[in-house]
Amino acid sequence: MSTQKSVLKEAGSVGDNPVRLDTEKAEQIIEALNTDLADAYVLYHQLHKHHWNVEGAEHLRLHEFLQEAYEEVEEAADEIAERLQSIGGVPHASMPALSEAATVEPEDEDVYDIRTSLENDLEMYGDIIESYREHIELAAGLGDHATAHMLREQLIEIEEHAHVIDHYLEDDTLVQ
Repeated sequence: MSTQKSVLKEAGSVGDNPVRLDTEKAEQIIEALNTDLADAYVLYHQLHKHHWNVEGAEHLRLHEFLQEAYEEVEEAADEIAERLQSIGGVPHASMPALSEAATVEPEDEDVYDIRTSLENDLEMYGDIIESYREHIELAAGLGDHATAHMLREQLIEIEEHAHVIDHYLEDDTLVQ
């Protein structure tokens, strides 16, 4: 790692933006988006953990679903980070900054049965869904319709994953 520094933009700063969003409004949206970004990475790692550790008769389908889910979360995180940058912000990129900004609690390092793991995932999805709804309203209320639209589209995917997990947790199964 180079010891020479040439900082282009300081973390936590908000600069002008090409989309002409007022700096005061952009600051509020940037804070919300950095929270969404941090929560996405917590969810990403938890889903990835469960993807690695799933066992049992339904292993393959759950393994594939969890991979699809964490890949979509990663895509959403990238989209959030790019939007943050486009409105004059600096996306959180270090583990300490992401950990501090996250509002969801990750599961510990232990490996749990898949039902417990999915229950933990569903709880985290629910918290993120509530946060997204608040941030959509914030962005729309501040006139940032593009951010609100992006978050709405992501919310559809997040809710769909929560719906699928909810179905996995039902008692009806063909497994004996």
